[in-house]
Amino acid sequence: MEESLQSRILELRRLKEEAKLGGGLKAIEAQHAKGKLTARERLELLFDPNTMLEFDMLVTHRATEFGMTERKAYGDGVVTVMGRVNNRPVIGIAQDFTFMGGSLGEMHAAKIVKAMQYAMSAGMPVVFLNDSGGARIQEGVDSLKGYGDIFYMNVMASGVVPQIAVIMGPCAGGAVYSPALMDFVIMVDKTSYMFITGPRVVKAAIGEEVTEEELGGPRIHVTKSGVAHFIARDDKEAISLVKKLLSYLPSNNMEAPPRILSGDPPERMEEKLNTLVPEDPLKAYNMYEVIEAVFDKGSFFEVSRDYARNAITGFARLNGWVVGVVANQPMVLTGALDINASDKITRFVRILNAFNIPIVTFVDVPGYIPGTYQEHNGIIRHGAKVLYAYSEATVPKLTVIVRKAYGGAYIAMSSRHLGADFVVAWPTAEIAVMGAEGAAEIIWRTELSKAKTPEERQELLNKLATEYKNKFLHPYIAAARGYIDSVIEPAETRPTLVRALEFMLTKREVRFRTPPKKHGLIPM
Repeated sequence: MEESLQSRILELRRLKEEAKLGGGLKAIEAQHAKGKLTARERLELLFDPNTMLEFDMLVTHRATEFGMTERKAYGDGVVTVMGRVNNRPVIGIAQDFTFMGGSLGEMHAAKIVKAMQYAMSAGMPVVFLNDSGGARIQEGVDSLKGYGDIFYMNVMASGVVPQIAVIMGPCAGGAVYSPALMDFVIMVDKTSYMFITGPRVVKAAIGEEVTEEELGGPRIHVTKSGVAHFIARDDKEAISLVKKLLSYLPSNNMEAPPRILSGDPPERMEEKLNTLVPEDPLKAYNMYEVIEAVFDKGSFFEVSRDYARNAITGFARLNGWVVGVVANQPMVLTGALDINASDKITRFVRILNAFNIPIVTFVDVPGYIPGTYQEHNGIIRHGAKVLYAYSEATVPKLTVIVRKAYGGAYIAMSSRHLGADFVVAWPTAEIAVMGAEGAAEIIWRTELSKAKTPEERQELLNKLATEYKNKFLHPYIAAARGYIDSVIEPAETRPTLVRALEFMLTKREVRFRTPPKKHGLIPM
């Protein structure tokens, strides 16, 4: 009896060791030769030592066609675990490229779905390390069914637990939609790509020749498409980015993100902010200088840095509390809103609201970018998304009007009129329908038309623009109406925001009485 038990224990140990090899030693060597870690090596980097609990380790597929009966590996090309990252519980899913290129079949997908069910039931973030050649053709419609099940779980988990996708190899065809449904996407330089149809299909369909990198490499997705939020040099840096991102997020939508005190005094004044904004409204300054001066030192963590750079989005800490930062960047396109910036802001604001993260908005926006390209491609629809996202958000919303706040863009950037809880302005704030010169052109059009020479007209325009500026381009009319709560010295922005945030942390959701509805219809 004892010998039988011992033999079974030995057999179990053998099976587990075999499972750890995935597709075998040669396939592991090939993975390393590409500069890539294996699925298990990646998970070991992610999780705290000795905290991983693997499940479904001995799962195998049950396909029988096309030689699949003999072609099996324990785990079926994906490793699923629960463990701790910085002592917080997290679900980890890592596709194993060493077995059949990490291709997704019925049982492979079932493991992923079970992992996501665990995440939702226990309120744990999901980290999905993608490295897969796509659907397992040998399993036919079962593999497509598997993708559908995963997409459904992505949607069910959306706004319930944070979902982070890391693209560490190929991700093509239907496989791209799971990362696209998740909250954040990290891509690894030189070893990853994402596209619906690969270069061969593109060439066959439309005759266009393009490489995988040009079609869907990391740089394309962080700069042009906006699909990816971060780019990492290698697998190790990608895992480091995951850990940093998790440190700003709660475990689920019923919790607050972790507070980490930095020792940066909450009452710290920054005198350099008093001279940062140029006297000339046409001159730019760097909004990053404002952000770095206001928040806890070294705490700003930018999201989508290289996409739609006229808008800045990221996480920061204010006296240890996590906040989301949204800002216009005057250094790029004068900080005006366009289609891509609108989408970038909208998505980030909705993530912040879903996960109980207060929003701090810095405003310097002259309006929307004009022109046929923007109008024909739907700037009205895309700009409306920003209005919707801020109006819908119920977390504490703090707004700082730094300089220009013109027209509809002023309203969109977390104004009092969209439910901002606390709005302050610097003395440099210009809150108006439009800039002084444009306003003067409209208001005094008749007087300007009577000028005899261009020089005379320009002199009169300058005079009238100055008159308009003195009357309207300052924050005091808005303050008199109660549209802003205070005009503050730039140097006192940090202590003001700290106090306002800490008062607003107990904010309760109070909605206007509306008829019952399933959900609103955001202008997509």
